[in-house]
Amino acid sequence: MTSERKIKTNRANARASTGPKTARGRANSARNALRHGLSLPVYSDPALSEEVEELAREIAGPGANGEIHELARRVAEAQIDLRRVREARHKFLKQELSNPYVESRADMREKVRLMGRILGGKEPDISMAALEKFVTSTPQGAQKFATILLEAKQLRTMDRYERRALSRRKSTTLALDEATMI
Repeated sequence: MTSERKIKTNRANARASTGPKTARGRANSARNALRHGLSLPVYSDPALSEEVEELAREIAGPGANGEIHELARRVAEAQIDLRRVREARHKFLKQELSNPYVESRADMREKVRLMGRILGGKEPDISMAALEKFVTSTPQGAQKFATILLEAKQLRTMDRYERRALSRRKSTTLALDEATMI
């Protein structure tokens, strides 16, 4: 049995954990679903809804019964979701690759540390020419691409959406195959 003290503590913690308190925090939280739109269902967009229905008719084939058509619709939804995720990833990578200021967090911290030393009146532990080169440099080519892949939280989010869509497509495709074998 849970003690009275623990119940009071849990209730106090629950009251304190009610989301963002500041206007800035609430504004950031309100934009979470708008970053890429992948959390919205396919049927929230009329154009995508029509694509799903068209693809479902194509998958089910002529003369399909209601069960087959419903399974085909679920396969089509997963396929359209998969396409949406891949398009969002492509758009994100294109945008990041065109950004001239991409930097790893570690490099940024090191640059700030060195600048802090200089502003604090301490001598940097590297030559001024090397310091200038380091502070003004950004990754290029393959290094830039690797930095984007390692640092971008959005890509990990998109990977989760993609895995979910792939799993849904696989399971509904198997169910559709099973239903058409009968």
